Amino acid sequence: MSNLFEDNEIRSIWDSEKEDYYFSVVDVISALTDSNNPRNYWNMLKKRMTEEEQSELSTKCVQLKMKSKKDGKSYSTDTLDTKGILRLIESVPSPKAEPFKLWLASLGSERIDEVFDPEIAINRAVNYYRNKGYTDE
Repeated sequence: MSNLFEDNEIRSIWDSEKEDYYFSVVDVISALTDSNNPRNYWNMLKKRMTEEEQSELSTKCVQLKMKSKKDGKSYSTDTLDTKGILRLIESVPSPKAEPFKLWLASLGSERIDEVFDPEIAINRAVNYYRNKGYTDE
C-alpha cells in the first residue's frame, strides 16, 4: 500500500495482527530530507547511532517485502512500526517533522474509523482494487 505525504510516496503495510502500520524507512527519510540518496542517509544514520550506542532504532527494523518504485518488483525493505517512525523523525532534523506527525495521526484515525464502521474499510478496499486496474466483477 502507498500513501502520499506532500507528493512523496510512503510505502506501508498494515499488520492486522499487531494492528499497526509498518512504513518504509527510506521513503520516510526521502520525504523528510529531500535527500538525493535517502538509502545512503539511512545507512549513515544507522552507523552513527551504532557508534553512539543508540542502535535501538535500527535493531527494531523489520525487513518486509515491498514493491520498488523503480521496477515494480518486490524487495526486502527496512521498515519501522509507527512508534519506530516517530523515533526516526526525532533523529532526522527536518522542518517537515511536525506535518509528518500529523499525517501519521490521520492515517491512524482512518484505521480506527474503519474498526467502528466496516463499510469504510470495504469501500477503501474496493477503491484500492479499482486503482490497481481490477474491474468491479
